[in-house]
Amino acid sequence: MSTTGTIDRPLTHDPKKQAPMKAATAEPARSASPDFTTTGANDSRQNRTREMQLIPEAMARAHMHERMREAEAQRPAARVMAARRMQRRAERASLRAKRALAIAVMQ
Repeated sequence: MSTTGTIDRPLTHDPKKQAPMKAATAEPARSASPDFTTTGANDSRQNRTREMQLIPEAMARAHMHERMREAEAQRPAARVMAARRMQRRAERASLRAKRALAIAVMQ
């Protein structure tokens, strides 16, 4: 079998038996030549409108407004629950006072 190895599946894993890497002769060592141009990306960035850039801010504002509305809706429920809790506490205190009075009268 005379197939050569690939990068993913080398013919051998022993580095001494692998072919040495050759430097590219077309360009000097450590040169950074761009493989692609970014003018299209810059053009698309310039195409954004002010309204588009403000969308995340508007979404955050709407989200905060929704959370404030939910909090306002929950406040009356919290007040009712607190009132019921205080009412039960007052009823228990009243029962304790009645028992104490009955014990004092019986003795």
